[in-house]
Amino acid sequence: MKIFKFGGASVKDAAGVRNLTEIVRMQAQQAVIVVSAMGKTTNALERLVRAYVDRQPAKIKSELTALRTYHETIMNELAGDFSAVGQTFTGLENLLTQTPTAPFDETYDQIVSLGEVLSTQIVSAYLLHEGIPTRWADARLLIRTDATFREGRVQWEETNRLITRNISANLVTVTQGFIGQTDNGRTTTLGREGSDYTAAIFAYCLNAESVTIWKDVAGVLNADPKWFDDTVLLEKLTYQDAIELAYYGATVIHPKTIKPLQNKGIPLYVRSFLQPKARGSVIGNFEQHLSIPSFIFKINQVLISLHPNDFSFIAEDNLSRIFGRFAQLGVKINLMQNTAISFSVVIDNNSDRVPALLEQLKQDFRVSYNDGLELVTIRYYDQTTIERVLVGKKLLLEQKSRYTVQLVVKNKG
Repeated sequence: MKIFKFGGASVKDAAGVRNLTEIVRMQAQQAVIVVSAMGKTTNALERLVRAYVDRQPAKIKSELTALRTYHETIMNELAGDFSAVGQTFTGLENLLTQTPTAPFDETYDQIVSLGEVLSTQIVSAYLLHEGIPTRWADARLLIRTDATFREGRVQWEETNRLITRNISANLVTVTQGFIGQTDNGRTTTLGREGSDYTAAIFAYCLNAESVTIWKDVAGVLNADPKWFDDTVLLEKLTYQDAIELAYYGATVIHPKTIKPLQNKGIPLYVRSFLQPKARGSVIGNFEQHLSIPSFIFKINQVLISLHPNDFSFIAEDNLSRIFGRFAQLGVKINLMQNTAISFSVVIDNNSDRVPALLEQLKQDFRVSYNDGLELVTIRYYDQTTIERVLVGKKLLLEQKSRYTVQLVVKNKG
């Protein structure tokens, strides 16, 4: 069995759904098809959550209308039984009439998860109409997680039991990326852009032949084309190199995706849905590591520096308190560095979390910070590659290991 994952860009319109159908028809008559929310639906649903929590009825109405219109436009250009889509919208409308009582992250998951439900209902109906034997499967009933909303931790034993018991190898199964469910039936999400991880979960549980992630790029490149003109396609990567690149922020692969595949030796292909016959990249159990530098850029970063109020050392007790604050607020650290009396971290500038984090840290430490920064990571660097990315930049912090350098920079002037 093969696992195919299609992201939001691949199903952003009716042409994308038709293209997906042809790829499935040509390459995967027996497969699990993991589909993300269509286009920018997740962003729209995030705005809807905020309007709902803030009790803005006019904003709720406008966002919901735009969301419905977008999906109806796609359905109107396709054919099939789309009645399930209407039922999902009815359920969403009913939810939005209720007074929000749950914590924000829990409310977020109940609403934002519906983007994947809607997309898979449309894709499944169209595949059936096109004569491809298809079953729609609810990932919320197959992937069991704990109650860490917006970052659900997979309960592997129960998830494995549910998937192996409910997925048939004799037809195409269409299911949702990004979502799961707790023991008591509350929907969770697996982290932003978590559909890749969903594909790896299904592959691990089903001992799949392979996983293919269909993207709008030719495969895994050594840099984001938005930043570099002369990017190079990486045709083969070891599991270790792929894990490192994903960990440092390479957006082509979700960070949690690789390890379940590595544990069972399942190859991961990254291919272009625009050129489905092209080979793309493959990640697998290879011996040779990358021979050229790879660049990862993260923008809108914040550099926070902490100093103990009592001039004590940054030792285990202080580090424990610091990491506890970050874990409590769900803030991920992209880089950390410490001296005897200071500790610095670089994080994404998340407006929902950073202000609260700074206030908590100020209870125990003197805090200074810089925002509007970039974090540049170079895997297999040399001095020439460092100098290349520092043109027009001021270097605030540098951290090197044997194979990787990370640079925190800001624009000069």
